[in-house]
Amino acid sequence: MNFVFYITFIVLGKNIPDYFHTYTRVVVVLTNVAILIGEIFFRTIVHFRLLRLIDVSVNVFRLTLTFTISLAVLLKLIFNNTPLHFLLFFSLVSYAFLIVSRICERSIVNRLRRHGHNVRRVLFVGDDPALLTLHKEMTDNPEMGYRSLGYYSDTPIKGSTDDFHYLGTLSQLNQVMQKNDRSLLKQSGIDIVYCSLPHEMGSEIERIMRSCDKNVVYFYYVPRTFIGSAVHLRPIRMGDHVFFTNHSSPLMQPYNKLLKRAFDLAVSSVTCLFLVPLTLVVGIIIKIQSPGPVFFKQKRTGLNGKTFWCYKFRSMHVNKDSDSKQATENDPRKFPFGNFIRKYNIDELPQFFNVLIGNMSIVGPRPHMLAHTEMYGKLIDKYMVRHFCKPGITGWAQVTGCRGETKELWQMEERIQRDIWYMEHWNVGLDLKIIGMTFRSFFIHDEHAY
Repeated sequence: MNFVFYITFIVLGKNIPDYFHTYTRVVVVLTNVAILIGEIFFRTIVHFRLLRLIDVSVNVFRLTLTFTISLAVLLKLIFNNTPLHFLLFFSLVSYAFLIVSRICERSIVNRLRRHGHNVRRVLFVGDDPALLTLHKEMTDNPEMGYRSLGYYSDTPIKGSTDDFHYLGTLSQLNQVMQKNDRSLLKQSGIDIVYCSLPHEMGSEIERIMRSCDKNVVYFYYVPRTFIGSAVHLRPIRMGDHVFFTNHSSPLMQPYNKLLKRAFDLAVSSVTCLFLVPLTLVVGIIIKIQSPGPVFFKQKRTGLNGKTFWCYKFRSMHVNKDSDSKQATENDPRKFPFGNFIRKYNIDELPQFFNVLIGNMSIVGPRPHMLAHTEMYGKLIDKYMVRHFCKPGITGWAQVTGCRGETKELWQMEERIQRDIWYMEHWNVGLDLKIIGMTFRSFFIHDEHAY
């Protein structure tokens, strides 16, 4: 959009107000603020893999109209002038540019999906003909990026084709899930479950939803009749279809993912450069006080339940309990300098490298060790839901007091509630607020920082 601004600036030349030449940078900043306002107010919850071109056009029009009006208001407030010819030309070029860029993006992504990249595996549950319709749309349009694995139902779907594989009855599905929650969904690599069971089977629907939560699998209910549990579901649109999902997040939207990733890359790349001299100093002190490596690395649970190596400055003596035992306030495993860097969160700084390579984000739910994921995944129903977004160096739970050792189950449950709240209410402003609160904690010591 900044490119479009400069095109407008060059084309109109002398036909724009004098203050545009004098305060070019100010106008550019105001333009970006206006664009951000448009993005914030007109980001709808949609299923982007089946977003029609007409829907893209409408969304782009609404976005263009919003940031044009916002820019007009800002220019009027700051410079007491609203150049209508500039705004009209800028909005028309912006609309055309955005439409072309969206079409190019779709073309590139569609080509990748036709060749098997960026594909999500789908499982269907139920006997509603709507599931067959969805299956046909997915198989007839490989550019959507779906691979249908088949369906479970007590009765085969009428008119079902040979390529829509019948996998078994609901009792067989239950037997597999009861035997091992992870055996079906994880080992089969399922990403999404579409369920269309009648309202009389509410308990069965709840059971499938819980299994999806435990396995970091997206759950969508395909409506046939209103069900009692629908009060816990949220509508989401996919082309001409409307589904209900038990969890939704702004981070499901590609633009928001890109925006968050761009911010992470910009901050982490600069931070990693500054970490080089700090690492030398910290490393020398660690070596003096405690024999062993400078860095501590441990497998943690990340996005979609996948494991990754998480890096920290080592703050404890080398010990065999590091993969299972939480740090306590007066933990004898900590050496003096290690206690200091934990107190001020300096030990977490190497995680900016995790952010740089894409395993983590600057803000997000804190990653837990594998032993705790296994334990709490069984004790807390929605524990695995937090893994629908990348883990972070800092998070909403941590800056609102939920940090330190979890001695009781309710303490972990409270963290999970706040992690899920963050995921479902994400926005740029919230991330900046959390970062600000994290910086403040450097100067106001948290009694749970140990």
